[in-house]
Amino acid sequence: MDAPAAPGPAPARTGTAREVLLVFGRLGLTSFGGPVAHLGYFHEAFVVRRRWLSEAQYADLVALCQFLPGPASSQVGMAIGLQRAGLRGLLAAWAAFTLPSAVLMVAVAAGVGALGVDAGAGWLLGLKAAAAAVVAHAVITMARSLAPDAPRASIAALAMILVLLIPGPFVQVAAIVAAGLVGAALLGREDAEPGDATPEAAAGSSPAPPGSRRLALGALVAFAVLILGLPLLAAATGDPSLRLADVMYRAGALVFGGGHVVLPLLETGTVQTGMVDAQTFLAGYGAAQAVPGPLFTLSAFLGFSAGGGAGGLVGAAIALGAMFLPGALLVVGALPFWERLRSAPRARRALRGTNAAVVGILAAALYDPVLTQGAASPATLGLAVAALVALMFWRVPAWAVVLAAGAVGAIAL
Repeated sequence: MDAPAAPGPAPARTGTAREVLLVFGRLGLTSFGGPVAHLGYFHEAFVVRRRWLSEAQYADLVALCQFLPGPASSQVGMAIGLQRAGLRGLLAAWAAFTLPSAVLMVAVAAGVGALGVDAGAGWLLGLKAAAAAVVAHAVITMARSLAPDAPRASIAALAMILVLLIPGPFVQVAAIVAAGLVGAALLGREDAEPGDATPEAAAGSSPAPPGSRRLALGALVAFAVLILGLPLLAAATGDPSLRLADVMYRAGALVFGGGHVVLPLLETGTVQTGMVDAQTFLAGYGAAQAVPGPLFTLSAFLGFSAGGGAGGLVGAAIALGAMFLPGALLVVGALPFWERLRSAPRARRALRGTNAAVVGILAAALYDPVLTQGAASPATLGLAVAALVALMFWRVPAWAVVLAAGAVGAIAL
């Protein structure tokens, strides 16, 4: 296993937005498999290969974004871009990871491309098997660093069991909170992961840039103003574009866990209000399973398809931006305070517990839905095992494994 990156709460902003754009652009074109798989791809790209983050830093970001409403995997990507290259890095990470999927979804909505979203298609089975391998690799690597001893392995196991027995995003948040309380009470310095910084070093290794707390407060105020003001403005004006923006903003602001959890909110806001019909909604949902990137780009499909004068390319852009804006505002608003909090000794002990819980939650997701869908037959299980060997021992890049698995699936499955 590659050595972890230098410790500390966040890496110095030594990168550029162009660098972030290039890396996330590759991920945006190849990250199939849903939000859990995306976290695996991010782990491979930024912890294992480029070492922009240590294992602990990455797990901290995952834990934070599990607490926040919005598309969790996309928020982790935004946070990585923000830490690497500031606000430009955040925008570059979001655009590069999201726009490939959004463009494909708009193409489907416009009827200019047929993506073949049959659940039994061989290429799709191959992509799901590759996603299983990527997630398994991430779980194994993170467990070695973040749950290497009996107390933290036990926390990870209990979190996994809880999430499997009582599925749901709020249970995941409860597991992380409980693990943090247990960590703060029971985990001491002897349980620290290798390379963990002292509180003093953590506090001084990456000071918050000037104005970051003012920017954070401004982002949190903007989040609140929009969630309260958009419904009032849409109702007062009757403007269809504002109504579309309100539906998408509330969906992005009120859902925890991301992924498929957002579907009920979108169905309520679009189908039940007559903005799109049920068959169109289901067609978009099916297409979203077959494209890379975040499932939240279903918003672009729905915005393009929206009736009542709010559709087309303008509607797609409004819906896409409104869906992801609350998540971005929360990342900007929460990250500076999260980094200050994590330097406190008790908070760092709590974070050791939450990091272990993240491993358990990812392990639960590895079983269901990743393995249950991605390795449900002997053939797909064999392909997933081969992909895992390529990742772990041959050190083949994750994007190459994904493309190869898709090609093998198209030919053989």
